[in-house]
This record gives sequence, structure tokens and C-alpha cells, in this order.
Amino acid sequence: MKLIDRNQYLDKLINVIGTPDIKVIIGVRRSGKSKLLEAFKDYVEAEISDCNIVHINFNLLEYDHLLEYRALYDYVNAQYVKGKHNFILIDEVQMCKDFEKAINGLHAMEKFDIYITGSNAFLLSSDLATLFTGRTFEIKVFPFSFSEYMQYFGYRDKYTAMDKYMMEGGMSGSYLYKDQESKYDYIADVFDTLIVRDIRKKYKIRNIQLMERLVDFLMDNISNLTSARNIANTFGVFKEKVNHVTISSYMQYLCNAFAFYKIRRYDITGKKYLSSNDKYYLCDHTFRYAKLGTKNMDYGRILENIVAIELLRRGYEVYVGVLYKKEIDFVAIKRNEKIYIQVSDNINDEKTFKREVSPLLQIRDAYPKMIVARTRHDEYQYEGIRIVDIADWLLDYQKL
Repeated sequence: MKLIDRNQYLDKLINVIGTPDIKVIIGVRRSGKSKLLEAFKDYVEAEISDCNIVHINFNLLEYDHLLEYRALYDYVNAQYVKGKHNFILIDEVQMCKDFEKAINGLHAMEKFDIYITGSNAFLLSSDLATLFTGRTFEIKVFPFSFSEYMQYFGYRDKYTAMDKYMMEGGMSGSYLYKDQESKYDYIADVFDTLIVRDIRKKYKIRNIQLMERLVDFLMDNISNLTSARNIANTFGVFKEKVNHVTISSYMQYLCNAFAFYKIRRYDITGKKYLSSNDKYYLCDHTFRYAKLGTKNMDYGRILENIVAIELLRRGYEVYVGVLYKKEIDFVAIKRNEKIYIQVSDNINDEKTFKREVSPLLQIRDAYPKMIVARTRHDEYQYEGIRIVDIADWLLDYQKL
């Protein structure tokens, strides 16, 4: 398989070399966590002359004898070399029973620089503080961005590449397949056999049919305001007895596994977060095609999903803006930076353009405002609002 440099993630790992944290690489299944760990190993070997690396990949049968925490602890400890910078790199750490005991023990020795990856359902952000007694540093890995997609295939025409990216997405494992149907078969299989399977195993889910119905519903309603109670009511119309508390738990499990991301609402005038009705976006938009098909394409929703994930990829807190009775697609916040973003497939129609620009014009603060759409034109401004083609925006890491 062809590999590309994913420097935005690798640089984060490089910058924490030598810190006492347990470095945890997290992200949806098949997003490239293992390859990132291998790239980091190559960097360490090339740049740190006194390194000693203990690398364990539990996907390989040769490490089966370490699938118990005491065996793992003893094996790694025996590999320690005094006077060297000792690195521990463990892939799919959750496959070792009671792995946290081994990691905590090795970390307490203060002799190793520790880096691990694992299945998302068993190595959750919310669980890290409980699992590990030491401080953890998370590196969140996403599927390929549009920029990485262009780099992988060597595209020069960004507009043509954007059309293809909308259909093929960022699950790079699918790129090896020649036809679109085979690509979607691969993507659907990743979702069903890896992501959902992990969730079922972790939380001992018995109502598999309900989980599948919920997944289909969330995929079909990306970018729509959603709540567990509303979903339960919708399912009830079809005479399904569903408790909204169960639905809420299942939705949280899907987010824990990075299959979906929940985006809360933010009252722009009141400057407060709203508790009712959120939006859910897929970690990669092509899961929707793979599971539900491409007959009812809604490019506006797909573009909105792409922008939401890109904002998260760039490290922003992301919210849905509420202004009186109107909605701003995204309020992106990072420290003292804030920007308001509307996303649209096509704003050539005057009525559509006015609908998108109207909420932005009503915002009275001085933070930047923009519309991201498929304009296929250079950036321009309308009453202080930036109008940017989505391909240009996705490729621009210097500014929003």
C-alpha cells in the first residue's frame, strides 16, 4: 500500500519525546494509527542515536505470548538498556488482558518513553484518566483529509479532486480497490465488523437490531438536529418499544468509538451552550454511501460533514450557532479565536445565497464570518463576509 507523510500527526509525537506522559494515539478504526506509529519508529531510529525501541504489534502472532499483562510487563522490562533513551511502542494494546496494569507499572518505573494505540471502544478518551495513573497525551488521528487525498493520488486539478473526494472519502484502505462498489464494500465492512463489533463487545449489547437501526438513522440525518428522545419517538411510530435512555447510551457508544462526532448548539447572543438537540457527523462521509447507498445524494449535507471533520482535525471546538430563530452551521473556537461558517453546495442562485448570508449579517460582533461552498472561483467578499471555494478552504492550513 502506498504511504504518505502525515506530518501534522507525526510532529505532535515528535514534540512530546522525552515527556513523562503516556502518549495515546486514538481515532476511528483503519484511520492510520498503526502506520503513524511505524513512521514515528522510523523517525526515532534515524534521529536519536542512543535509542532503544521495544516495538510490539499485537496484530502479529509472534507476540501472542505477551497477551497477559504480567508477561508483557516482564518482557518489556527485560528489554531495558541502561544509558539509552528507551521507547515502548505498543500497537493494539487492548488485546493484552489487563494491559493497563502493565502500562502503569512500566510508567511508574520512569525508565521508558511510552506510546500506545488501541481499539477505540477499549481505549476511550473518557477512560484514560481511570485506566492510567500517569498523565496521558492524546494524538487524535482522523481519516485522510482532502489535502492528504490529493497528495496520495497526485492530483493537480483541485476541483476535479474535490468531486472525487466527495465520493471516495478518506478511508485510505479503500483506495486499493479499483471500482467504486468494491471501495464501498470495504468501507461498510470496516464499519460493521470493526467499529460496531468493538462497541458490542465492550458494552455487551444484546439488541443488535436497535443498534443497526440507530446507525442508519444517524447516517441518514447527518447535519439535522437530533435527540435521543426524538429518535425514540420516531422508532415508536413503527411500533418499536424503545427507551430514549437506551438510545442515548448507544449514541454515546458510537461517539466514543469515533464513528460519529456530536456537535452541540451555542447561543450566539446569550453566549451559552444549549443542552437540547445536537447534530451528529460521521468521521468520514463515505460511511453513509457505503451503508445507505448513493441514490438520494445530498451534497449540501456531505459538504457540511466534510467541513465539520476538518474543523475538528484542525483542533477547533465546534458548535452549531443559534441566532434568534436562525442557525449558523458552525461556530469554530480555538483559544481567543472564533469564526462563523456557513456551508452550501451551490450559492449561484440568488435566493440560496441570501439564505446563507442573512444569518451571518445579523451577527454583531467583529469575529470573522465566511461561506464555504463549491464556487469554483477565487475567494471574494460580500459585506465583509468571505466567500471561499471548499477545495481552497480545505487546502488552506494557514487561515480559515
